[in-house]
Parts: sequence; structure tokens; C-alpha cells
Amino acid sequence: MTSSDQNQYDFKGIEQKWQNYWSKNNTFETESSANSHKPKYYILDMFPYPSGNGLHVGHVEGYAATDIVARFKRMNGFDVLHPMGWDAFGLPAEQYAIKTNTDPRTTTSKNISNFKRQINSLGFSTDWSREINTTDPKYYKWTQWIFSKLYEKGLAYESFAPVNWCPALGTVLANEEVIDGKSEVGGHPVEKKPIRQWVLKITDYAERLLQDLEGLDWPESTKDMQRHWIGKSVGAKVSFTVDAHSDAKFEVFTTRPDTLFGATFCVLAPEHPLLETIVHPSRQQAVFEYIKSSKHKNDLDRTTAKVKTGIDTGAFAINPVNKQKIPIYCADYVLMGYGSGAIMAVPAHDERDHEFAKTHHIKIVEVVSGGQVDIQKEAYSGDGKLVNSDFLNGLSKNEAIEKMCKWLQENDVGQKSITYRLRDWIFSRQRYWGEPFPIAHDKDGQPRLIPESELPITLPALEDYKPTGTGEPPLSKAKDWLKCKIEGQEYTRETNIMPQWAGSCWYYLRYIDPHNDLQAWDPEKEKKWLPVDLYVGGVEHANLHLLYARFWHKVLYDLGYTHCKEPFIKLRHPGLVLGPNGEKMSKSKGNVVNPDDVISEWGTDSLRLYEMFMGPFDQMKPWQISGISGVHRFLKRVWRLVVSETGELATTLSDTESPELEKQLHKTIKKVTEDCEELKFNTAISSMMEFVNCAVKEAKIKMESAKNLILLLAPFAPHMCEELWEKLGHKDSISFQQWPTYDPALTKDDLVTLSIMVNGKFKTTIELSKTIDQASATEHAKKHPIIIRALEGKTIKKEIFVPGKIINFVVK
Repeated sequence: MTSSDQNQYDFKGIEQKWQNYWSKNNTFETESSANSHKPKYYILDMFPYPSGNGLHVGHVEGYAATDIVARFKRMNGFDVLHPMGWDAFGLPAEQYAIKTNTDPRTTTSKNISNFKRQINSLGFSTDWSREINTTDPKYYKWTQWIFSKLYEKGLAYESFAPVNWCPALGTVLANEEVIDGKSEVGGHPVEKKPIRQWVLKITDYAERLLQDLEGLDWPESTKDMQRHWIGKSVGAKVSFTVDAHSDAKFEVFTTRPDTLFGATFCVLAPEHPLLETIVHPSRQQAVFEYIKSSKHKNDLDRTTAKVKTGIDTGAFAINPVNKQKIPIYCADYVLMGYGSGAIMAVPAHDERDHEFAKTHHIKIVEVVSGGQVDIQKEAYSGDGKLVNSDFLNGLSKNEAIEKMCKWLQENDVGQKSITYRLRDWIFSRQRYWGEPFPIAHDKDGQPRLIPESELPITLPALEDYKPTGTGEPPLSKAKDWLKCKIEGQEYTRETNIMPQWAGSCWYYLRYIDPHNDLQAWDPEKEKKWLPVDLYVGGVEHANLHLLYARFWHKVLYDLGYTHCKEPFIKLRHPGLVLGPNGEKMSKSKGNVVNPDDVISEWGTDSLRLYEMFMGPFDQMKPWQISGISGVHRFLKRVWRLVVSETGELATTLSDTESPELEKQLHKTIKKVTEDCEELKFNTAISSMMEFVNCAVKEAKIKMESAKNLILLLAPFAPHMCEELWEKLGHKDSISFQQWPTYDPALTKDDLVTLSIMVNGKFKTTIELSKTIDQASATEHAKKHPIIIRALEGKTIKKEIFVPGKIINFVVK
């Protein structure tokens, strides 16, 4: 950038000036009154985890988009809530604390300061008076309060659930932290171990979580992911008796009870409690060794393995419909946490069962006709009439399912049933950096709630955050903190902590009333602001965060604390911004682009504009630093339309402009308005660029048109537009000026595109006036170079003209 350019458009000085102005004047503080006369618009970002790495340009995309919408809505007369906060509890901070012997409070505070600096440097219109931090006791007091409500409603209970336990690290690991049966950190063996956990009964809300997706304006792919995660299945529960063990029974759930006559073996999960009782003595050692080996695999590895392993238990089940003895196998692709931990297998009509049956030489019996395949070599999973099925023979699938369910019920061996893949939510961690539970245990180990008047239960400072190595959480080391009295009785505080999900389940509610010490939120403010009108965040949160937050919200709705059934009406995901090498940005790959560096060279407005101009908001796109120079040139062109080289108003500003430029302006206003509503930012910017090109060619633009252009551009490039607005003589911030309006009549084109054909074959197109007559239209067409060549040496026999559509020359 030359010194002349710098004098013309000093982006560094301009951006610092207006960021200071917004901060000093609290420009973006939201009206706190629930009685505001303005309509509300609540725009929410998925709040960030403040890592030590800070933001990269991929993070900026979503935040820039919500800021554009926030500014656009303010200018359209809305009372906008656009807050920011920090999801600051969690494992990374704890691991860093252990590694560096630094209190996680210290590193978390430092990281938040850096994130906040970066966000402010991007010129976002954030209401910082509503800033929240999940690690602040004033915040997690109310997280604990919500847990208390879940507990009182019977939705929280203690359980000894099997978890991923790493003896070498002395800690429980999430499934994502286990790779091929070993810890991601250190490569140590991991096994399944039952440890006392707090669990939330999210399964009680499975059907509502599924059904209420229908009314949401979310990407269909995201709703499909939630549907799959919830995993509703309609079928039947069937009871199998174990041969030679009259009291031993197990239950399976199947969506195809019509195929029961084809069930030729059953499979139990390695954790199934019945195994120890029924395994044949001759098979005990082999089976127990198999069970032991399965403990070193996580659930994902077990279910996705290409080769399904399993072992014969030597026991047999009795198929209830035909009384035949069928072998019972133990296989780790069956999970205890899903269904009953047991399945019936119909190898003729299920590929997985067929492969297993061939491997173990198990009988394969066809019970559904219609497949043109050798059932002994290949499974047939399509529909057809039932065969080899006694009282079901000749029936269709649906008829047979209904009749079989009735038979099972009448014979007391099963019943029609609905199940869900969704499991109850394990809601505790054996770590340090998280919210303490508002729970204490008496001398007999029975839990009870700590009274609300004693909240928050603050997290005690510890010198040693390391895992204990026994499965006991680190809080067990806080001896003075552990003991408490409730109503004069001695209790021991809960030493598990809540997962990081806890704070993010309800933060959108605290934003509406963040300084209320008496309530989690004021009911009147909740009625004003909820539900969230636009929620923007990564697709990686499509399942767990969104599902958990919806669950908590529905509980709060049932308890009367919220007035709406769903928290987030409209959801959008920003597309991934790839690094310059076309790969996902990662510190380890060395392709992370720091927004600080881009801002230093090109300015915040150029960065914001380029992020939105790269491509459709929800699509993946690569970062190309060369592209930012183009949008920077565009901003300088806008600047020169208004400001001369001497700093005075440009001579291009006039009392008159061409009718063509006026029409172009109204088209641009219409386009940018519609695109901002639909988050089509790239095409909105493109239309403004087109208008500026026209204005530069015309060399004359009305003062009013220049003002409208600046207003349109303000949400995208707010610093420069504030400066230009001031130079045009306005004293108030552009942020609350009225959005431009357009005349619909001036947005309609006078030209139409006609297809030119020769003997009915398309050759080219030309643009002509809507009202042009046939003689003039065909004369224009004959002068087009492509048509001149097409007609050369030929005689025109007929000219066909369809107004607004085609011209066809019939030649010989």
C-alpha cells in the first residue's frame, strides 16, 4: 500500500477510532426492559472454548455472519440481543494445568483475555455487559440449581456404568480419547470398568426430542443426525429361555418379529450378566478370555469393525415360536448399553448375521421369499411373502409383523415395543476442572441435595490436579472441603464433577439476565427474548450439544421456567474454511491463518468482507490470501466515491445521476436486503460491487445514493462506513440508522434475454428491450458475429419471433 493510499484510506486509524468509540459509548448494549416497543431478535453464536491457540480465520466466519445479521436487524428497527461468553470448563485446561503445574483458573483467564481482544479487533457489535463465563461461581451456581431441578424431577440418578478406564493414566477417558483400545495420550491400554456415575434420564424425552424436530428451521442433514442418534425403532420384545437353565431368560428387541422362524442363533454382549451362569463348562476359559479382550475396545471400534468376532458359549436358547434349540454366541459387536445387550440373528435376511453364520457354520433358513439369490451364499434383505413360517406363511411383511406381535402377547413370550438407540446421559467426570454437584452423601452413602440457599458449591483450589489412580476423582483430595453439615447432620460432598456440556446446556438463558443474583433469569425477560431467532455454530455439535440443550430446555419448560418448547428456532452451520493448502486448519499441519496477521496487513473490514465473499456461507471453501486484495480494492473504490485525495468530499457526489444508476441502486438495495435475510452474504457483496462499478463508470452519483450504499455496506464493513457516514455530516453512529428501502418498479429490468436459433438449433443469446418489435429484434440478431457466420451462404426462408423468448431463422 502506497503512502498516498494510506492517506486516503487509513484503515488502521479508522478501525481503532471506531472500536474505541463503540466501547466508550456502550453502543451495542441491548435494551434491558422487557417492555421495549421494538420487535426482538436474538442472535446467538455457539460460545467458544478459550483455548491457548486463540482464534483462526475459520472461527471468524461464523462470528462475522452473526454480526452482519445483528447490525442488519438493528437498522431494520429490531431490539437485538447479540451476546458473547466463554465455555471455559473442560479437559484441555485441566491437562495443561497438570502438564505445567499451573492453576487452570490462571490459564483460562489469560486465554479469555486473548479471545476477547481478538473478537473486539474484529469490530463485532457484541453486548459485553452480558458476558458470561461457565467457570464463574455466579454462573455455575445456576447450573447447580438446574441440576437440582432435574434431581427433584427424578431425572438424575446414580449408576455403576462401564466406562473407558486407563490404569496407566489413572483416569476415565471419553470414547474419542481411545484409539484401537489404547489411550490417545501415551498409547496405554484401556479397559471397561464400572465406576459410580451420575446419569440423566434423557431417554424419558426421546419421543419429544424426535417429534419436535419437525417444526424447526434447521438444515435437514442436522435433523437427520439427531433422528439417527435418537434412533427410534418400532418392533417387538421377545423372551428367549436358555436350554437346561429353566430360570435363565433373556430378552431381545427386533424390528422384524415376522422373521422369528428364521432365527437360528442368538448373540449376547460380553458384559451380559447371564453369560457367567449359562456358559458351558467346556467353553468357560475361552469365553472368559474373549470377554477380557473385549474390555480393551471402545464401543465405536466394536460396532464398526469390518470383521465381527465372536465365540460359541456352548449354551442354547429355545426359539419361542418353534421350540427349536439355537446356539448362543458371545460377540463384542453387541453392546450392553444398547437395547438389552442381546440379539436374535436371522442370517438369511441380514448381511451381518449371514457373514457370522457362514464363519461359524450356523444353519441359514429362508423365511422371506422374493430374492433372486442363493440364500446359502447371500442374504436377501428385501420384502416378500413369508415362507417356512407356519401361521405367517403367505403374509406380507406388515401383516406378518402385526400377527406375530399378537401371537407373542397371547403366548406371554413377548410384546409389541418401541425402543430408542438413545441411552441415558452419563453426566459425571472423574476430573477436577468442572462444576461440583450440589449433592452430598450421608454415612450410608445415600445422596441428598444440598439446599439451594447454600449454592454455589464452589470448586476448591487444589495443588495437585492429577488423577488419583484409583478411579476416585481428584476432589477426593480436598479433605477440608469434603465434609459438610446439612441440618446438623454430617455429610460428604460429591467428588465427581459435571461434564463440560453442563454449562453450554443453558447459557442462552443466562444471557437474557446475566446479573440476576436472585433468579437464573427473570420470567418476563425470558418471555421477551426466547426462543433464539438465529443460532450459528459448527456442524460438529449437531448431535450432543444440541440434543443436550434441547433436553434441558424441555425439562425447564415442563417445570414452568420457560414458555417455549424449543430453544433454537433457526440454526445454520458455517462451512469449513480450509487452510491455504486445502486441508482443515490445524496447528500440527502448520496451515492455521491468524486473523491478527490479516488485520495488520489488510484491516478488519477487508477480513470480514473477504470471509463472507469466499463462497456460500454453509459451504466448504479454501482460504486464499490473494483473494483479500480484491475486496480491499473494492473498499478503496467505495472510499473514493465519497472522499477526495485531499480528504474533502469527492467531486463525484452530485445532485443528479443517470436513470440507469438509480435503477441499479434500487436493484442493489433489494438484493442485499433479501440476501442478508437468507445469509447469502457472498451474492450481497457481489451486487454492491456491481453497483460501485457502475457508479465509477458514471462518474456522478447522488449524495442520497452514496448514503444508501454506505448504509448497505455498514453491516459488512462497519468501521469504514462509520467514518464515511461521519464525513457526510452525520453525528450519530450509523449502527442505528434506518435501512434503505427500494421502489419495486425500479427493480424490474427493461431488457430481456432472447435465445437465437438457426433451424431450431441454439446459437447464442442477446439482450433486447422488452417492447422491441420483430423487425428490429431480427435486425439486431443478424448483426451478432455468431449469427453472421451461421447465416453465411444461406437463404433465410422464414423468421420466427416469440417476444421475450426466441428468434429462429429458418434457412436453406
